[in-house]
Amino acid sequence: MNCKISRNAAKVLLEELEKEENKEMKLRVYITHSHGDHAHYGMSLDTPTNDDVVVSTDKGIDVILKKDEPLLDGVRIDYFYTPEEGFAVTNPGKGNHGDH
Repeated sequence: MNCKISRNAAKVLLEELEKEENKEMKLRVYITHSHGDHAHYGMSLDTPTNDDVVVSTDKGIDVILKKDEPLLDGVRIDYFYTPEEGFAVTNPGKGNHGDH
């Protein structure tokens, strides 16, 4: 499984992950709902279970993804400052380039 994190997203995520109360946590990306051939995604801080795989990214952030969930393979996490500040999780390899 694969996960990409943009430089802007990594900066914001690392600030959160480095907080004392989050030292033992990892970033989880999950599907909030799916329909057709694409999904909508959410994120939280969590610890992995036996149903998960932990993917290391080139930004030094480990991401928890549920095993055997093809719509999670290849997710991309971005952080935008405009027009509205916040995260965007997409999966371009699965035809999901953003909310519709």
